[in-house]
Amino acid sequence: MINDQLDVLVVSPHPDDAEISVGGTIVRCLEEGMRVGIVELTDGEPTPNGTRELRAKETEAASAVLGVSWRENLGLPNRQLAHTLDSRQALANVFRKTRPGIILAPYWEDAHPDHVVASDLVDAARFWSKLTRTDERGQLPLEGEPFWPPRLFYFWSIHLRIHPKASFVLDVSDQIERKMEAVRCFESQVIAGRSTEHPTILDDIRDRARYWGWTIGTAFAEPFACREEVGINSFSALK
Repeated sequence: MINDQLDVLVVSPHPDDAEISVGGTIVRCLEEGMRVGIVELTDGEPTPNGTRELRAKETEAASAVLGVSWRENLGLPNRQLAHTLDSRQALANVFRKTRPGIILAPYWEDAHPDHVVASDLVDAARFWSKLTRTDERGQLPLEGEPFWPPRLFYFWSIHLRIHPKASFVLDVSDQIERKMEAVRCFESQVIAGRSTEHPTILDDIRDRARYWGWTIGTAFAEPFACREEVGINSFSALK
């Protein structure tokens, strides 16, 4: 196995997006013996209460809580994330390097421009990752061997109050406390300068997981969308 090969790769526009959106899923996959990594597109700064140094420390603490050992940041510009050939190349190189069986990416509709661009960027980088000749007609050369990530699922973000239809919903009842502990590591984003009156942003994050748990008859869950069909081997796989 390649040292950096992953079963699941989460593409996070900013530090904390992975924890907020799919923190429970990350913990569950790790508990099931899967190798999970996170690639952040930007460092998330500037923000009202954060600094690059603080965000890096918060990210390190959250990774320790989750148990994630593979995490990288592409250093693309926050609030100015753009789908350029350079950014597409950088992400495609990550896909070739980690060769994930599953990519988790932001949902394609959101109020945050970075999230919308990130979703589009993942789609394009996934395609580019499989190309065998990428040095013609102005295309940039890629690193490593061609690779087509076989599964791409999209997670919900928090900036747009819409209710997309989930393709499937994953039970994270046993993982919710670790998820919330990891989210709280990003104190500069979810606690500092925030109202302490109910409902807080932490209440919102937990309550959304509770809602999705209700939809499938469990305590807590996280939803995913997929543009392609999701196959199962047996009806016994359904809850």
